[in-house]
Amino acid sequence: MEYTIKKLSDLAGVSTRTLRYYDEIGLLTPSRINSSGYRIYGRVEVDRLQQIMFYREMGMELEGIKLILDDPDFDSVGALKEHRSRLVEKKERLLMLIRNVDQTLEDKGGGATMSDREKFEGFKKRLVDINEKEYGKEIREKYGDESIDASNQQLLSMDKETYEETKHLEEQMIALLKIAHEKGDATGEEAQEAAQLHKEWITRQWGHYNREAHKGLVQMYVDDERFRSYYDKYQNGMAEFLRDAVGHYMKNEGK
Repeated sequence: MEYTIKKLSDLAGVSTRTLRYYDEIGLLTPSRINSSGYRIYGRVEVDRLQQIMFYREMGMELEGIKLILDDPDFDSVGALKEHRSRLVEKKERLLMLIRNVDQTLEDKGGGATMSDREKFEGFKKRLVDINEKEYGKEIREKYGDESIDASNQQLLSMDKETYEETKHLEEQMIALLKIAHEKGDATGEEAQEAAQLHKEWITRQWGHYNREAHKGLVQMYVDDERFRSYYDKYQNGMAEFLRDAVGHYMKNEGK
């Protein structure tokens, strides 16, 4: 079946202006222009628009989408499977938050009392899902499924007070690390206090402490671009500075 730009606009819920812009930048060109000068879109273009909308839903920029779709090795079936997987994950997070809101409304309305842990369950589940999506493969390869599953369970089982305390620990650690990094001394008082707080933070996250795992973790912050950017977004070079601060802390711990 073929569609004019107006019919495709109505079908997809995308403005004709947007479709014209996609044509201008070569992201979605019509299959042909008819004798009246109208853009005509066929099955291939409809499928491509669907892919564009999926990637836009995921927050991807148009330039990046064009590079993916124009790749001769692009696998449309594989992409759809990936989209489906991401949508299922999003659905599960939304259902968790909906249940959380429903329970809160019931609690506020005098129904069943909602525990503090239940109030934060959806947010903690979302954090675990995000961490798994961003870093799951690397940290599971490094530390093993059993260790990461235990860490995730530790986070999910936290009550409100412990959860907030853990977040506050990280905020304190980052604040001290920024001060220490500006001074440029990984062995100084602020840097060593930040290293101590980092130890306390990961202990709460993991439910236990392992010296070698801590050492490996801060090295991963430096080696992996995604981990490094998390700290370097505060100040350039902060991931490496944290690694050095923790290294010095370990050498002098207990002295």
